[in-house]
Amino acid sequence: MSSTAAYYLLSTLGGYLVTSFLLLKYPTLLHQRKKQRFLSKHISHRGGAGENLENTMAAFQHAVTIGTDMLELDCHITKDEQVVVSHDENLKRSTGVNVNISDLKYCELPPYLGKLDVTFQRACQCEGKDNRIPLLKEVFEAFPNTPINIDIKVNNSVLIKKVSELVKQYRREHITVWGNANYEIVGKCYKENSDIPILFSVQRVLLILGLFFTGLLPFVPIREQFFEIPMPSIILKLKEPHKMSKSQKFLIWLSDILLMRKALFDHLTARGIQKFHEVVMKRQRLGEVQELPKLYDQVNHKVSKLRFSDGKVHIDNEN
Repeated sequence: MSSTAAYYLLSTLGGYLVTSFLLLKYPTLLHQRKKQRFLSKHISHRGGAGENLENTMAAFQHAVTIGTDMLELDCHITKDEQVVVSHDENLKRSTGVNVNISDLKYCELPPYLGKLDVTFQRACQCEGKDNRIPLLKEVFEAFPNTPINIDIKVNNSVLIKKVSELVKQYRREHITVWGNANYEIVGKCYKENSDIPILFSVQRVLLILGLFFTGLLPFVPIREQFFEIPMPSIILKLKEPHKMSKSQKFLIWLSDILLMRKALFDHLTARGIQKFHEVVMKRQRLGEVQELPKLYDQVNHKVSKLRFSDGKVHIDNEN
């Protein structure tokens, strides 16, 4: 390679690196900052499954009463096309009846068991007297001003269409976010109603990481508005570490290193994208988590989101 070619190559590479760094730090030079329609500091996962039976009206009411900023819930569709709030399509775990929601009319759905295992914490159960599977429209009617995070649990176009119609009917586009870990489901949600903010799918999270580490992220437009990921290290608290292999622990450590990047979080924040990062701590009430922001600041992240749910406190990072 001639010295001239090498000079142009190095000049081009240097220009790319400088531009990438500048736009990573100041992305609004290229992209318009997304308008944040609401900010949520406390998000109740499944209504706060550690406090009441998950995804029930009692759970949602309790969460709102203690001061939650957002309800997170899961949706399925029945045989008679009613949108219901339930985490599982098959009701064996939650009701004891081995049947799928999509195979039954709403009036045929069995009640929840009186006591359920909390799926995100070992040796923890929740219980309650409200054992009815609610309709999504009931939640909208009961909490018209509360932001709601909707997880579309199955890849069903009718379900997505019905949820969109309900959101529009109750005029909730400005306080609703929806999506799923599946890329195709999120794509269908966005195509059905682009006025409702969407979550990143797993595939898009991986793409964002790839773009970040190659320096391309500052140049790429992003349509999602909510970056929701668990901190990989929480798996060590949810599982039994002594039963995990060294390779499994290494993968968790590596994932933590790759995902927990302050420069990435700062960039997304500057573009108006909210970030939810879940960690697991001992069960506490809202009034007992005031010191958590100080603790999390020690790892150079500003905490403005705390979620109590499933018997855990979730720390959601956002500037």
